[in-house]
Amino acid sequence: MNFLRRRLSDSSFVANLPNGYMMDLQRPDSSTSSPVSPAMERKHPQPPQPAHSSSTGASIFSSISSAMKQTTQAAAGLIDHSTSPTPPVAQKPKILLVIDDAHTEWAKYFQGKKVNGEFDIRVEQAEFSELNLAAYVTGGCMVDMQVMRNGTKVVRSFKPDFVLIRQHAYSMALGEDFRSLIIGLQYGGIHTVNSLYSIYNFCSKPWVFSQLIKIFNSLGPEKFPLVDQTFFPSHKQMLTTPNFPVVVKLGHAHAGMGKVKVENQHNFRDMASIVAMAKTYATTEPFIDSKYDIRIQKIGSNYKAYMRTSISGNWKANTGSAMLEQIAMTERYRLWADACAEMFGGLDICAVKAVHSKDGKDYIIEVMDSSMPLIGEHVEEDRQLIADLVVSKMTQLATTAGSALSPLRPWPPQVQPAPVKPQTGPQLGQLSQPRPPPQGGPRQPQGSQPPRTNAPPQQRLSPQGQQPQSPQSTSPQQQRSPGSPQQVRSATGSSPVQAPKAGVFPPQQPRPPAQGRAPSQPSPTETSKQQPTPHPHLNKSQSLTNTFSIPESSQRGNANEDEAKAETIRNLRKSFASLFSD
Repeated sequence: MNFLRRRLSDSSFVANLPNGYMMDLQRPDSSTSSPVSPAMERKHPQPPQPAHSSSTGASIFSSISSAMKQTTQAAAGLIDHSTSPTPPVAQKPKILLVIDDAHTEWAKYFQGKKVNGEFDIRVEQAEFSELNLAAYVTGGCMVDMQVMRNGTKVVRSFKPDFVLIRQHAYSMALGEDFRSLIIGLQYGGIHTVNSLYSIYNFCSKPWVFSQLIKIFNSLGPEKFPLVDQTFFPSHKQMLTTPNFPVVVKLGHAHAGMGKVKVENQHNFRDMASIVAMAKTYATTEPFIDSKYDIRIQKIGSNYKAYMRTSISGNWKANTGSAMLEQIAMTERYRLWADACAEMFGGLDICAVKAVHSKDGKDYIIEVMDSSMPLIGEHVEEDRQLIADLVVSKMTQLATTAGSALSPLRPWPPQVQPAPVKPQTGPQLGQLSQPRPPPQGGPRQPQGSQPPRTNAPPQQRLSPQGQQPQSPQSTSPQQQRSPGSPQQVRSATGSSPVQAPKAGVFPPQQPRPPAQGRAPSQPSPTETSKQQPTPHPHLNKSQSLTNTFSIPESSQRGNANEDEAKAETIRNLRKSFASLFSD
């Protein structure tokens, strides 16, 4: 006790303390219990000391004990910082770009929705013709938008986090080709609905029909009745067709454009000359005298089926006046939609078009992607379903990006391997090698300690898992080696209270227990019997150093965090109590 008072009252020792400790020295912690138990005070009465010096030494010791306990718990990761109030941080909203015409205001369908429950959604809406962009390898994609709002030209530049595509990227009939914007979005790594890969593949109807042929060959004509279509890469191959009438489709167009009904061979030759002027490909398929058209749409996991009947007498059901009604979703229709939704890596939004002939047969003629028009009485519901689908995709993307490791995020806590349990019996000979001596210390001669029948194994893994460590031994030679006079004299120029290196535990001192295990702390009487060394101050300094040496495994965290907190506090109390056991 006198030695510690002299050390703590030394000005050079106090000056070397870390920042923040001097503030605690001025206000003693009255709640900290005295490290000396009443029983030990009765057994070792101390001579009376002046009141001023005693109170000063006790206050300094209590302040340092409290500060070191907090430092130990902070280093071990046992202090719960969740209770401290943190100022709210305003989250940057996620930018959603909706590519659609101005007839549908998509902002109202995303109002009040959040990505992952914490990010607001800022909706920017424009058509393909109003967009321009620049994509970079590391900078993402910068989109420039020039739109007209209530007669005012609005120019904006932003980096979208997600894109909903509700327009066709390519149409020969309108002379619109925005495939370069699709390439730019793909170049910038932007996620979309549907995927950019599928959007780009849907820019050619014969290319999409080739995927329907694969499904037809896989499922068969009974489950997937596909219309018999013929492809001509140019007009040169359009010589004749086996049956008439036929429907000729030129190039890539939508909404019934580029489709002509040919009745005979002469009209077919005239049609071939028009294909030559258009400098494009063409397809032909037999004309089906349909009773009505069928459309099966799939938005996420929602299915709807519609029947459209022409009342104007036009062979194109989507042209002129038609009657539309919703019909029951059968398993046959669901199979069509699910089979088509798997093409090009998956379609979140798609629709299958078929015709029902007057002889009662169905023929699948086309599949559409996210640019499909919404029809029927449930248009508002379908738009809300699309909005919910986009929010779920954005949430999934934010969750995936948040779980990825980044330089600013720490590595996740690793699972600590279970400590090696002591084994007895024939396995003692496997772990009989002693721990190698520390650097600069005397080498212990091998074979100096005879084997004991009931002794624990002679080697145990340290908490760091790096170096084997021997348990405590009652051999006089091993007890004298750490604190022997020869070792003390070998450290020239060092004070007798110099602590050993961190991570090296002397055999006579208690080893810090591994997390999740109860410490095997010897009683004060056993410690006094096993430590007959004539240097009590050196041993106490070593015990203090070993007590606050935090193993690396304690920084990894474990499932028994509360138990580890309690064990650390109990170890600190026992360590401070053992300082004055003599």
